Amino acid sequence: MATHCFCFCFQELFLFDSAGKEIFSEMLEKLWEQPNALCIVYDVTNEQSFSNSAKWLEKLRTQASGIHIPGVLVGNKTDLIDRRVVEQKQAKDWAETNGLEYCEMSVKEMENYEAPFHIMANAFHRLYKERVETFHSLV
Repeated sequence: MATHCFCFCFQELFLFDSAGKEIFSEMLEKLWEQPNALCIVYDVTNEQSFSNSAKWLEKLRTQASGIHIPGVLVGNKTDLIDRRVVEQKQAKDWAETNGLEYCEMSVKEMENYEAPFHIMANAFHRLYKERVETFHSLV
């Protein structure tokens, strides 16, 4: 399973899902002009999927140089307990080191699947409030 990377734009809410496919990378870079939040999803049963998270984060940070972009790293497929290779602590530490929140889910079991969207919505709302306050301070 490939790593997924989602980005949000501020004026309107757009979700871009690359499905971890390199073929979409160039197209996404054009769409990522000014992302405001991100969500990187990896497969807890696939070490390469987790490693690809760093690649996607680096691509995004290169695109948005000098701007802090809040986001979340999401471990998916937690229902596959016996096949897990990426431990929660390892992923959580990586996320924290990279300024991201962390959560896990199982889409198959419909377990905690809403968490990343709540995290992203909260980040998006915080950015909106900050920009409104900035605008009001200029008026």
